[in-house]
Amino acid sequence: MANILIVEDDKDLNNAYSIILSSQDHTVESAFDGQEALDKLKTFKPDLILLDLLMPIMGGLEFLQHFDLKTHPAVKVLIFTNMENSPEVAESYKLGAHRCIIKSWTAPHNLARVINEALESNSVQAAV
Repeated sequence: MANILIVEDDKDLNNAYSIILSSQDHTVESAFDGQEALDKLKTFKPDLILLDLLMPIMGGLEFLQHFDLKTHPAVKVLIFTNMENSPEVAESYKLGAHRCIIKSWTAPHNLARVINEALESNSVQAAV
């Protein structure tokens, strides 16, 4: 399947997402802030990044500013947040995010379906 990098500071959520996606035969790596994600990208080449926006040390927007998606067009970034219709979400699209998923609207058992759809899709999509 796909290589997925989960960038989420909540350890319980990060672990739950890892279990769910691993059970779908994805190879999963985890990071707990944007800086750790940038460090992981030196050795792990993801097809998709599941990215929280609000994190300590380096948040999602700062991560996107450092990880230039224009030079990595094959990598899809899904913003995973509860900040619906926020300036941060709008800015993440400007920085190349593929889609925004609202955490509170996405049941954990539906996460794999949403990610598989994103991996198959080639267009930028609005929040779900």
